[in-house]
Amino acid sequence: MHIHALSGDAEFLRILASSSFSGKVHSIFERTINLKCDQNDELYTVACDQLDNGPNTLVLDVKRFHEMGLEVGDRVLSQGQTLWIGNKIEIAATQAKEWECTLPPYPSNIETLKVDIAFMKEYIATHGKCGGMKRNFRPSTPFEEEMSTMLLQRSGLLREALAAGKSEDAVQYALGLVGLGPGLTPSGDDFLVGLFSIVNMPGAPYYLSCHFLEEIVTKAKVLTNEISYMMVKKAVCGQVRESVVNLLLALSKGTVEELLSALEKVLAIGSSSGTDMALGLVCGLELNIEAGGRACLLKS
Repeated sequence: MHIHALSGDAEFLRILASSSFSGKVHSIFERTINLKCDQNDELYTVACDQLDNGPNTLVLDVKRFHEMGLEVGDRVLSQGQTLWIGNKIEIAATQAKEWECTLPPYPSNIETLKVDIAFMKEYIATHGKCGGMKRNFRPSTPFEEEMSTMLLQRSGLLREALAAGKSEDAVQYALGLVGLGPGLTPSGDDFLVGLFSIVNMPGAPYYLSCHFLEEIVTKAKVLTNEISYMMVKKAVCGQVRESVVNLLLALSKGTVEELLSALEKVLAIGSSSGTDMALGLVCGLELNIEAGGRACLLKS
């Protein structure tokens, strides 16, 4: 089967163009296929056209990946700008639009930002999906209730430690969120992705030390699944999916209508993943507001 790539992560396209990608199929879902690369042991994703761009991702001109005969373990090779999956799918990336994650500068109008944060919090409270970082006041099981309590407690402790500049405590609380919660990308991981998106914005008053970020990348790998770990690893470097970038752009220079549209697209991610990310974004924004424009480095 021959499929065209519509767009792709710039680095992924470069690797394909150099014919230097080889690996195997890691996992198969209805709308995504994950590939494990032999060269760097990272996961790469081919996604259907309903999904947005993201790190290590190709978006294809296809609706679903069902009935393609693919199996976990199928070999993957690139030749020229073509990616072969198990000799069953041929993906041509010659016309793919290049996408590169570039986070916008931290908003300069703080009073407007405060209004936008309040709007986001109210909208998430009303329209966000429960079951992860947003408490479900009618949990279906005692396990769900306990999980929600743990997520809220640990995220609260992380925020307090970050605000106080307590690096070692913050690392432990952040790691306590990794792998915690429901879903293929657990809620704690999604929350951290939102938080890391904010602290990586150029000009953000509050930023995290290299020591903090290196500890998260080093220790998180054994605490969550490979797919979610790759998401966290990329977010630590400020590499997140396009819908999150667009939300940050709307915060920086968008209208209320643009902010609402961008926020709705993030909230639509996964079962509760988008809500969890959005709450991580809010946490990061509030930390920066509290920093009051003063450089605030979390010391190692």
